[in-house]
Amino acid sequence: MEELRGRRDELARLIQGEEEERGRLQGQIWALTERLARANESLARKVAARNDFDRTIAETEAAYGKILESSQTLLSVLKGETGNSSKATEPKSTSKEKQADGQKHS
Repeated sequence: MEELRGRRDELARLIQGEEEERGRLQGQIWALTERLARANESLARKVAARNDFDRTIAETEAAYGKILESSQTLLSVLKGETGNSSKATEPKSTSKEKQADGQKHS
């Protein structure tokens, strides 16, 4: 009988130890679960911020491209107008001068 009681007491100590270990592990699981939740929230905020930056960069690049294109178009128009303007300010030769120039070159 004493031997059976001794075995039972030993088994009770082992059960108590394992229950304590289980409690410690559950506490660690809870702490890790909390850390995981905070890490996921932080990651989600950072990914959203990065996506905002990506969108802003893309919009800015598109706007810059449009400004550059408009500037090049304006420059071309101005060059064309400058060419037309200089032609308009050149003295026009008379038909007699044109004939004289034609005879000089012949």
